[in-house]
Amino acid sequence: MRVTQEPLLRKFWYCVMPMSALADKPIGMKLLGEPIVLWKDASGAPRAVKDRCLHRTAKLSLGTVEDGNIVCPYHGWAFDGGGACVKVPQDVVEKPHPFGVAGYRCVERYNHVWVALEEPFHDIPVIPEFGAPGYRQVIEFCDDWNCAPLRIMENAFDNAHFAFVHKGSFGDTDPIPPPFTLDEMEDGFVMRTEVPVRNPEGMRDAIGMTTERTVRRTANRFFVPFFRTGKITYPNGLENILCTAATPMDEARTRFVQWVIRNDTEEQVPSEKVIAFDKRVSEEDKLILESTDENVPLDASEGRELHMTCDRPGMMMRVKIRELLRPRPGQSSAA
Repeated sequence: MRVTQEPLLRKFWYCVMPMSALADKPIGMKLLGEPIVLWKDASGAPRAVKDRCLHRTAKLSLGTVEDGNIVCPYHGWAFDGGGACVKVPQDVVEKPHPFGVAGYRCVERYNHVWVALEEPFHDIPVIPEFGAPGYRQVIEFCDDWNCAPLRIMENAFDNAHFAFVHKGSFGDTDPIPPPFTLDEMEDGFVMRTEVPVRNPEGMRDAIGMTTERTVRRTANRFFVPFFRTGKITYPNGLENILCTAATPMDEARTRFVQWVIRNDTEEQVPSEKVIAFDKRVSEEDKLILESTDENVPLDASEGRELHMTCDRPGMMMRVKIRELLRPRPGQSSAA
């Protein structure tokens, strides 16, 4: 699958960064190969338009924000949050301008910025625990990885790699993963299992348990195409919900955005201890995933990759995405 060649992938919401990243200046990035610029308007809401001035194609992300509008660094043309040109300084007489740059849907949700390049098929996934009494959010990562988004998503549901990739953090020595169940849904599935793990020092600090070993009871929810919530419940009652977005930037790069929702307090476990352990785990994954092929085959019959029984979550993921990319009435796909 080549993500930039699949038009239907443009019809989903993608988490691109924490709102805090837009504190004082515009930021440019690519989403599905499309150059976009993001900033906060006068009301503090996030905005996104094409990162190219239509005058001489300069990057708007090199410009400034004035009165809530993005201003081109080359000749000072200004564009509002919808992409309409609202000012050409060189005009002798002020007048309406019947042109502009492409604007994209952009909202704040879960203290993060989400963008959809076209009318989305689904709303942003609902996370019931966010903002609920007794739960807090820990914002963790916004990093660019050199791998396909599907590799990150499959890895999040792959318990067979713990004994190898995560032997330096929490992985058990038993290479045989525990049994699991899969409940399929229209927009994804839920994988449930119980995983015995080691509880080394860094993990002890993050979960508030001192035993050498523990068990993770997990409910891992996949949302097409590249988002998941992984709820881990520990024997001490801690709920640790990993919210992970694998946002496709282009064929070779994916933005790894993650935050955690937990039912403990900052006094019980400081955020930096949570972040430190999850950073250690994610770096172990990153090293391996960046060595994989970026073009993930969606059809198992191609025979380009071999599969194990425990790969069923990833295979269901590929089936879901393959079905998603089939042309719908009145639409076409590059698949």
